[in-house]
Amino acid sequence: MPASITLSQISWATPDGRPLFSSLDLSFGRDRSALVGRNGVGKTTLLKLVSGDARPHSGSISISGSLGVLRQSVQVAADETIADLFGATAALKLLRRAEAGEATADELTSADWTVETRLAAALSRTGLDAEPRTPLAALSGGQRTRAALAALIFSEPDFLLLDEPTNNLDREGRKAVITLISGWRAGAVIVSHDRELLESVDQIVELTSLGATRYGGNWSHYRERKALELAAARHDLADAERRVAEVAGKAQANVERQAHRDSAGRKMAAKGGIPRIMLGGMKERSETTGGDNARLAERRRAQALEEAKAAREKIEILQPLSVNLPPTGLPASKIVLKIDGVTAGYQPDEPVISDLSFDMTGPERIAITGPNGSGKTTLLALITGELKASTGTVAVMTGCAMLDQKVSLLDPSASIRDNFRRINPQADENTCRAALARFMFRADAALQTVSTLSGGQLLRAGLACTLGAAPPPLLILDEPTNHLDIDSISAVEAGLSAFDGALIVVSHDETFLQNIGITRRLELPGGGDPAG
Repeated sequence: MPASITLSQISWATPDGRPLFSSLDLSFGRDRSALVGRNGVGKTTLLKLVSGDARPHSGSISISGSLGVLRQSVQVAADETIADLFGATAALKLLRRAEAGEATADELTSADWTVETRLAAALSRTGLDAEPRTPLAALSGGQRTRAALAALIFSEPDFLLLDEPTNNLDREGRKAVITLISGWRAGAVIVSHDRELLESVDQIVELTSLGATRYGGNWSHYRERKALELAAARHDLADAERRVAEVAGKAQANVERQAHRDSAGRKMAAKGGIPRIMLGGMKERSETTGGDNARLAERRRAQALEEAKAAREKIEILQPLSVNLPPTGLPASKIVLKIDGVTAGYQPDEPVISDLSFDMTGPERIAITGPNGSGKTTLLALITGELKASTGTVAVMTGCAMLDQKVSLLDPSASIRDNFRRINPQADENTCRAALARFMFRADAALQTVSTLSGGQLLRAGLACTLGAAPPPLLILDEPTNHLDIDSISAVEAGLSAFDGALIVVSHDETFLQNIGITRRLELPGGGDPAG
């Protein structure tokens, strides 16, 4: 029986009662399928329903074949190794006993003599240079993600279920995952906002509040089709709304004509000369005609409104995220940042950064790049003052603000609104609410406690509090596109492109860096920074 995943009449709602899916029908075969859609629409939840990590409130899920699941975060035990992650520890130990001449005849018969070769091949396909005995705790977050993906490949599932597989990966890691997906010949269901990765899939499934729509082809084909569909839907809606206006206009004209005829009849009656019985008949006919016209007008109005409603339902009514940054007036000649001969690290005898010097002048846009572990996060900690240099000096010559990957500037126990007022004390309540609304936190949504937000919502709240009022002349952004949906990334790109201040950005999203107009790159060599 061919491998397949079939969801029939699935309904599911959040714990607070917000429906995500209602009578959803969807199926996947041996294709590479990507799930796209705005934050909070249910992409990760759909993967959890398929994997069995969550159960639908109604409906059924049928799976033919095996699943390999990659979740957004890879939790590891202190003594867990790559071999443990692969489930190959016992098989490798048996091979070692066999090499030492300690294995029994039965063990030699049951030994998996290909396990080492297959394990090495799986690691190679994800670009990870590590040994089976390597502790997972010794790997960076991006390296653990690659190890987990290699373990899935090793198990040879019929379907890969991947939730943001390129998040937290460096450039080489992203390339390795994209190459892997491009060459994957079994089924895959991938949640991702990585536009490069989305170019390598066979089909796009878009989730919206209206349901799921399948588009054959990769990201570029999807965008072309989507643009045509939206243009057609908007045209249909404009026609339907014009029809509503026409019906209302004709109904009003009929009312006015009838009123004019009635007025003329009353004037004639007032002059006399018309028999009373004829006056009664004229009044009755007038009332009947007026009633018939009113009922006909109401039927036409109801039909026009129904057509407009149907046209409007084809378009997902969502207020787009808007990022409009006020000007900072940063002069082109002003020195913003000066780093001179800096050496720094977390252990005195193990520097992560050695003898680094560079200046930043005016509204430059610098991308700090390099592999995981090269020291990018360490450099940002030096610039913001969280880490002191062992030697050399760091001087920030203007106001600055930083948004890090964990959005640590926000107090998890406070609301989004209260965080905004704390971070922007000069902003009044109206300014606060207007800024948060531009980032899609309107009315009561601004009162949500930060600890209850999803990953995408959290990053959006951080952006709102950092950029929503009066951004400083120097913005420092650490992986700002992680967990944002693609429409939100596009809005952030547009806002940053128009920003007149200086930018320092750490990002492995090459499309994002190109779209915000990076003017210079600072490439850090590989090193020993566990965080960056």
